[in-house]
Amino acid sequence: MTQSVIRKRTQSLGPACCPNGIGKPINRESAEALAELLKAVADPTRLQLISLIRDSDQCTACVGDLTEAVGLSQPTVSHHLRVLVYAGILSKEKDGYWTWYTLNMSRLGELAAVLS
Repeated sequence: MTQSVIRKRTQSLGPACCPNGIGKPINRESAEALAELLKAVADPTRLQLISLIRDSDQCTACVGDLTEAVGLSQPTVSHHLRVLVYAGILSKEKDGYWTWYTLNMSRLGELAAVLS
């Protein structure tokens, strides 16, 4: 393993519930908090939404940009986006009638650290 890969792994911390990942036993409360985070991304539509937003300019999109791409109605896409916001994977910002969703890269890094 190269030095840079080792450095990246040691610098990445997981979420507050289990900052060192699941390489060591975690208590029930931490397991429940981690399960909530994993549930948020354990849905095919949400994974699609994350990838679409990640691929967009500045990792930002609105519901109208996403509905056709996932083939679902606006209310359904809004529901999935709300779950991702609640989990901290996305943040949202209102701009008039539009709500823009932005990927929280540090939260994705935390998720990756748990699984590494």
